[in-house]
Amino acid sequence: MKSLNILIITLFLSVFNLISAQELKSPNGEITMVFSLQEKGVPTYELVYKNQDVIKQSHLGLELKEDEKSLLDDFKIIDTKNATFNNTWKPVWGEEKEIRNHYNELAVSLKQNETDRIVLIRFRLFNEGLGFRYEFPTQQNLVYFTIKEEKSQFAMTGDHTAFWIPGDYDTQEYDYTESKLSEISTKFDKAVTGNASQEQFSKTGVQTALMMKTAKGLYINIHEAALIDYSCMSLDLDVENLVFESHLTPDVNGDKGYMQAPCNSPWRTIMVSDDARDILESRITLNLNEPCAIEDTSWIKPVKYIGVWWEMITGKSSWSYTDDLPAIQLGVTDYSKVKPNDTHAANITKVKRYIDFASKHGFDGVLVEGWNEGWEDWFGKSKDYVFDFVTPYPDFDVQDIHNYAKSKGVKMIMHHETSGSTRNYERHMDKAYQFMKDNGYDAVKSGYVGNILPRGEHHYSQWIVNHYQYAIEKAADYQVMVNAHEAVRPTGICRTYPNLIGNESARGTEFQAFGGSKPNHVTILPFTRLIGGPMDYTPGIFEMDISKLNPNNNSHVNSTIANQLALYVTMYSPLQMAADLPEHYEQFMDAFQFIKDVAIDWDESVYLEAEPGHFITVARKEKGSNNWFVGNVNGNLARTSSIKLDFLEKGKKYKATIYADAKDANYKSNPQAYTIKTKIVTSKSKLSISSVPAGGFAISIIGIN
Repeated sequence: MKSLNILIITLFLSVFNLISAQELKSPNGEITMVFSLQEKGVPTYELVYKNQDVIKQSHLGLELKEDEKSLLDDFKIIDTKNATFNNTWKPVWGEEKEIRNHYNELAVSLKQNETDRIVLIRFRLFNEGLGFRYEFPTQQNLVYFTIKEEKSQFAMTGDHTAFWIPGDYDTQEYDYTESKLSEISTKFDKAVTGNASQEQFSKTGVQTALMMKTAKGLYINIHEAALIDYSCMSLDLDVENLVFESHLTPDVNGDKGYMQAPCNSPWRTIMVSDDARDILESRITLNLNEPCAIEDTSWIKPVKYIGVWWEMITGKSSWSYTDDLPAIQLGVTDYSKVKPNDTHAANITKVKRYIDFASKHGFDGVLVEGWNEGWEDWFGKSKDYVFDFVTPYPDFDVQDIHNYAKSKGVKMIMHHETSGSTRNYERHMDKAYQFMKDNGYDAVKSGYVGNILPRGEHHYSQWIVNHYQYAIEKAADYQVMVNAHEAVRPTGICRTYPNLIGNESARGTEFQAFGGSKPNHVTILPFTRLIGGPMDYTPGIFEMDISKLNPNNNSHVNSTIANQLALYVTMYSPLQMAADLPEHYEQFMDAFQFIKDVAIDWDESVYLEAEPGHFITVARKEKGSNNWFVGNVNGNLARTSSIKLDFLEKGKKYKATIYADAKDANYKSNPQAYTIKTKIVTSKSKLSISSVPAGGFAISIIGIN
């Protein structure tokens, strides 16, 4: 009898485990996700690509504050639902005119035995990877709750090569480190050199998007999508077991998230392929966001611009109108009574010079930084001063500049440096946006340099993430496009709010004037930072020796001119800046022609070759035309690209203008050496082009019949 009971129990447990294991396949059948409840009711998942393990069995759940039972175990499955979705949608701007959204879905409803709380875990499996999130439906036993930590795991199958930056709560402006997973902790101190916040986070923590490559040649990317009303996720590595676990940015109290059901987490994404180009081509991040929430998007337009910016970044000129002690500390409220310096860049004469250059060469807009009162107070570290976003310095006449720009057919781009004082910005936001509309500004570059006020908050905590979202939505009310710098890295929200036309949120060109970036930096960013959305990288630097702008700055731009041209294609953005000074472009007008010609909105993108950290070659078809543009950026080693032009329309001839590194080009000693050649090409043509380290090439392909 006892043996019979044991047999019955064993059979029951076997049936239970069979029922609790749920399998989901991608539309093409190449990826399989298995969800199961393990011992003690612990939810888990695993991921397989073409019969190769990608994610080993990994736990799911959330740890709640001490006075609440955590949502980690003691679950049973109460319902499962399967669905298939397949449609296409048209982005307002993008890398292609249509995006396919095709996935199979599994929604697993779990009930916790002790508390009767319900958690739904939704999985969406695309041909290029997986997205999953936690959902908390309306229920009596779970209304308000505080997250102590999210415990989503990503168990690796081996000691992969990773391209990573530290899991900082306040900045992503790092060079990427390439190492084995097991080496992250040993290389951590070197990776954070020069960043003041390095003691705030784990020495095994990394930020997403995290790019990896396995020994068997699989490319894996972990990120998140639709970061709304939640804390930004980084990943902590269990070095011994090679298991990543989610790590949310804390607030000033150390809490990770305040939730009210019904609600949900962002999506956690895992992309996988045996071809690196598929990672660049994937639109999982956008597809996991909600459709456009703006009814009339006719005012949202891609922008190619120049700006009064690089000369301040390099130290050639200043943001401040005066070098005196902070004006407010002196009790001065009338800046006309303050002695001006002779280095303030945002003056009427200089700005008009930029407007003239933009008009002559077909640029849409001109950005001006340092135009408004308060910069010397901020640099003077006044504890009380914050910007008001509407009051110009005496040498910048808003109305005069507006009228002049309008007469030249050029739009002005506003700059709002918040100095990290988010509450002050929110108080002034309506007035600031209305001021922009009154004076012809349709776009704003916002900045969050410095510690966040109120003090103790981090740039990526839930509260500040909500501030960034508030700014985007408020801007939409005024039909203002936003380019947010120092904000949280993007997670595809630009699909829902396409007025978020750009972000920085990574180590951009400015760091080339702060000591430089690694020569292969731009071959990694499209696999990492750009997975979530476009970056305002500010390319187009032609003078690499910064000491020629500022004798006290010995920095060097680690790039050739051909590489800088290619960035307009490889670093996708609908907001592209020609960041250098007009006089530097005037020295190389033949190369500058590519920047003038290259499109910023596309009907089609073709990824010709790619290897993270080594090279990327992309071809893009200009929206509404038959013109194509190709860009190649190269890493640390010289190489030759052999590319087919079979993406061109058959039977049609094109004129290809090829901007390439000269044979003697060297990003350190001879970065301005380039060649320009033209030839007639068709869809049957093949090109072989060499690139030096940190070099590349750019091609305009214009239809001629």
